[in-house]
Amino acid sequence: MSNRPLASAGRAIPLLRAGLIAGIVVAAAAYPLAAVTGIGAKATAHAVEQKTSILKTALPAETSYLYAPDGKTVLTMFYEEYRQYTKLSDMSPNILQAIVAAEDNRFYQHHGVDPKGVARAFVSNARSGGVSQGASTLTMQYVRMALRDSASTPKEVQEATQQTSLRKVKEMRMALDVEKELSKEQILERYLNSAYFGHRAYGIYAAAQIFFSKTPATLTPVEAATLAGLVKSPSEYDPITSDQKDATGRRNYVLDRMAQLGYLSPDAAAAAKSQPIQLKLTNPPNDCASIDEKRTSWGFYCDYLKNWWSTQPAFGENRLERMDKLRRGGYRIVLAIDPKVQDAAEKNVGAKDGTGSPFANGIVVAEPGTGRIKAMAVNRNYSLDLSENGPSSNPEAGPKTKANYPNTVAPLLGGGSLPGYQAGSTFKMFPMLAALNSGKTLSTEFNAPYRYRSRVYNDWQPTNASGAMTGQQTMWSAFGKSVNTYWVWMEEQIGAEKGVRLAEQLGLRWRTDVDREHAAPDRASKWGAFTLGVSDATPLEMANAYAAIAADGRYCEAIPVNSILNRDGTPAMYTTIGGVQREVAKPRCRQVVSADAARAATDAARCPTGDTPAKGSCGGWSTADSVRGTVGRPVAGKTGTTDSTRSAWFVGYTPELAAASFIADPDNPFNAVGDGMSQVPIGAVAETLRDALKGQPTRQFTPPSDQIVG
Repeated sequence: MSNRPLASAGRAIPLLRAGLIAGIVVAAAAYPLAAVTGIGAKATAHAVEQKTSILKTALPAETSYLYAPDGKTVLTMFYEEYRQYTKLSDMSPNILQAIVAAEDNRFYQHHGVDPKGVARAFVSNARSGGVSQGASTLTMQYVRMALRDSASTPKEVQEATQQTSLRKVKEMRMALDVEKELSKEQILERYLNSAYFGHRAYGIYAAAQIFFSKTPATLTPVEAATLAGLVKSPSEYDPITSDQKDATGRRNYVLDRMAQLGYLSPDAAAAAKSQPIQLKLTNPPNDCASIDEKRTSWGFYCDYLKNWWSTQPAFGENRLERMDKLRRGGYRIVLAIDPKVQDAAEKNVGAKDGTGSPFANGIVVAEPGTGRIKAMAVNRNYSLDLSENGPSSNPEAGPKTKANYPNTVAPLLGGGSLPGYQAGSTFKMFPMLAALNSGKTLSTEFNAPYRYRSRVYNDWQPTNASGAMTGQQTMWSAFGKSVNTYWVWMEEQIGAEKGVRLAEQLGLRWRTDVDREHAAPDRASKWGAFTLGVSDATPLEMANAYAAIAADGRYCEAIPVNSILNRDGTPAMYTTIGGVQREVAKPRCRQVVSADAARAATDAARCPTGDTPAKGSCGGWSTADSVRGTVGRPVAGKTGTTDSTRSAWFVGYTPELAAASFIADPDNPFNAVGDGMSQVPIGAVAETLRDALKGQPTRQFTPPSDQIVG
């Protein structure tokens, strides 16, 4: 055979159709089971009809890449089969020639089935009394791999790969049909992107990366022959093992075949055979735990991405299908995380005890108007290695149960299955916002007692944290001082269910049986303690809910991405309930309360932070009056603590960013953090907002109207 350039490779020597059919007849004789079962054109026609359309378009599973916001820095990958589809034009001619030499030296002469190869297999099998040769052409091998890759059930995988005469004859028939539809170049390209080379390397791109840390375009004859030699038996000819004798022998066989076919001169082949196999190994990262140690905290954000992905109908009917798409779909995903904001968040959480505390101090930062999550940080290392973790602080967990620190992959910040933590008085925002949206004014007064007896909530008698809160209060002062009795009274005026339903509209979900029971439509009107924050919530939920207030009442679903591209470079899309096609990565926003109500709530929420509202008075003191001085710009927010200070919270926002921070023991909610720890989340939010916004122009909150001020 002459050493033709690839451009002429598709001009195969014509073969008579009758000769090809004869090849299948010989195959039936070569495989006694086929003859016994009478396999012929009619027996296989239905299977061929079913599978040919798949083979025409089948693309193998491809690795999905997760990028930093610059769209260039790869953080990690998601795959079951490490593979990146590569065009033939981006492959070195050396690998094209090597794979033909190794697997099918008559590739350019046959039409999918090689009668000469079948004849050789017949003779060999007759002598051995079994199936010692299979006569598989590159096209037949591609058929097998395409059927495997397009299989949706274990049974289909087995049928595509089992060593039976039935499968072999069907494979031949399909190979003939495939060669009518695809050019030799197309078949070779798909083959090289489907073949398995060992060590999780599926396709030539992965093989070149794993074994030689290079792209397929730069493979030398020696490297190409080494890789081509692996396809026959990746484990037997594995060059990564300490003894490379078998790998070298197989490589040299391929080099000899390349020389015989005219791809290499005899001298070049001899020189190549004299060289040792020199590997430069790469271990491609996979999943969130593989993110570089320098960005270990980004693992929590990556994990949030996975949990978010698993809820998106655009990627499948259920969680299993969606995660399979992530690992096999070849997506290019660019995170919404902001490195500057993330650095600020990491710097300002857990500063006192670091990762060595049972109390988790975490923070989430959301962007008003888009719902994009800009940072997630917690005083933990994202790691699967729990060997150095001590015993859990929960006495009911048992001595063998590991604590959640210093290492964990638990979704402590939200977005997963954990219910979160009681959020205390940060929940007062919901009845206040509902009241303002229902027509109440900021100036609504109530003479709040220390203890209040509720006639609506079955004589429940909540109290204030301090006697100093007793007296005439407006929304400004009651929110700034966190006056429990005022907000229970306000809840009675509007109906507790309005606050509950509004919280749901702002993204909160009830994850415990107790919370679901109280939030039920027939019970919510009696949930008086809702305003005191007895429900569990996550910092992800709270940051995004408050971000909607900063965005003048426009709620946007929390989203961890800037963009998601399909393997063909087009944006990933989904269909709305109304039948409209939209990009999955675009913000999904809706107006939940009026802009004026949101602005009024913000005006009152400036009181807890030590800021000055545009229209009213905070009453002389507040619960987090250091925040305004730390942030150095207009800021609103709310503190929250639970009974016995088992957990403490602060949620704060500027026009640009909203941040929620908590401190609690995720292992044991009864392990109280104590009053001394209540300042930790306040400091985390204030310092993060300060550092994240440093150098940016100061923006002002829009004042509420005189009508809603009252």
